Formats: sequence, C-alpha cells, structure tokens
Amino acid sequence: MAHRRRPPPPPPVDPDDAALFREAIGEVRRIEAPATQPRPRPAPRPVKRTEDEYEALRALRETPLASFDAAEALAWRRDDVPAATLKRLRRGEFAVQGELDLHRADAVQAERLLREFLHAARGHRARCVLVIHGKGLRSEDGVPVLKALVDRLLQRRDDVLAYASPPPALGGTGAVLVLLRPK
Repeated sequence: MAHRRRPPPPPPVDPDDAALFREAIGEVRRIEAPATQPRPRPAPRPVKRTEDEYEALRALRETPLASFDAAEALAWRRDDVPAATLKRLRRGEFAVQGELDLHRADAVQAERLLREFLHAARGHRARCVLVIHGKGLRSEDGVPVLKALVDRLLQRRDDVLAYASPPPALGGTGAVLVLLRPK
C-alpha cells in the first residue's frame, strides 16, 4: 500500500494582507447551517417499465428469426421517415457517431450489447451509429443469426427511425447504419 504525501502547510498569512482583504469585502454576516440536512427520498423503481421490458424481451425471444442470405442487404424505415433519408443512409452520407462490433458474441450477448449500446448512444445524443453483425459465414448451417437478430431488434425499438446496410467501405451486408430518433 502506497503512502500519500501530505501537501505542505500553507504559508503564513501576512497581517497587512489579511487586513486589506477584510477591508475590501466589508461587513460579513455569519449564516448558521442546520445541524442535519434532510436526505432526499430515493426515486421509486420503475416497476411497470421493468416488467414491460421483460415481457417485450420474452416475446422477442419467442418470435422466430427471419432467414437471411449473408449477401442480402438490410433496409427498413418508419412510415414517417422519408424514402430519401433511407437512400442517404444506404450511401453512408450520415456521420457515424458510434460503432458496435458483435463479432464473436452469441445471440444472448449480442442482444444485451446492442440494447446497451443504443441506450448509451442516445444518451450521448448520437444520430447515426454503425452496428457490425457480420455475415454469419461461420454460423451453424450458414445462417446469419446475428444479422437476423439485429434486424428484428432494431425494427421493434421506438428510438430507431431507420437502418440500412452501408456501402462496402463501412461493412456492406455485414453491418447496418442505424438512424436514431433525436433525444
């Protein structure tokens, strides 16, 4: 265990400097602080919201995954998002403000990581993020499990406006650019 050095004591105050300071600030009135500060009540746990999230996750896990071809491009947008915005997203015209790589994650880990990543991205006011899911070339039966999982999860989130497979330089069909709703 390392010992910390104590800082040196402050130098003595010159009496003339102390008098000058007191003269400059004028008359001072002492304010007595209450003996104890009341502690704020803790916020109640959002029980209903937590129950809703668990129910949504249970339903999500029970829904069968759509089957995808590894080379198939993903694209989806909400009805209120213009088609031109989706085209711009496909071309990679939005600045990527965060990136998540799901390679080597199983489906359960990927689901948790994606949820946490999107929550953090919105907290940082990110508008466009890149999620790398891979093409599933090493998956059992050659089925891109993570690609299907990402597709399904993103469509069900209220904070996702649109997503699309980006140009090859950003990952092509092994990734998606996600446009997030402003916070």
